[in-house]
Amino acid sequence: MEIRVKRSEPETDHAQQRAERARGAMMQHDRVLDTLGITVDSIGPGRAAVSMRVRDDMLNGFAICHGGLITTLADTAFAYACNSHGERTVASGLSVDFVAPAQAGDQLRADALEQTQRGRTGVYDVVVRNQRDELVALFRGRAHRVKARAADASAQA
Repeated sequence: MEIRVKRSEPETDHAQQRAERARGAMMQHDRVLDTLGITVDSIGPGRAAVSMRVRDDMLNGFAICHGGLITTLADTAFAYACNSHGERTVASGLSVDFVAPAQAGDQLRADALEQTQRGRTGVYDVVVRNQRDELVALFRGRAHRVKARAADASAQA
């Protein structure tokens, strides 16, 4: 699946700075990052990349990474990408397709890209791959902008 980003604004230094401010504000309150060992590797207008190493305590009864944790990784990339414009944005829906299992020790990377942003609604695609660049999951998230500014730490609840 090829993902192409459609930008609603030119990628400028100002837009990049806004994305980095939004990341900083979100990271102050994002407890899931520490709990699961997720790192926010990069962010820009309409895009984000996060990663996570699969630990033994993340395995399900079949000794593969629990699908909910792969979804959480993808959802985290989605959250940072859709908030990168500096406006507080929440998920309104998602779908995920698991393509291959992730094993203990795998380093997973989720790359999120904005596909469209119109008014208060956006659609983002996230591709999850392992350290061998093998496809693990495909995620599509629908986003809704709310009134608070993402870069305003006091707006984070």
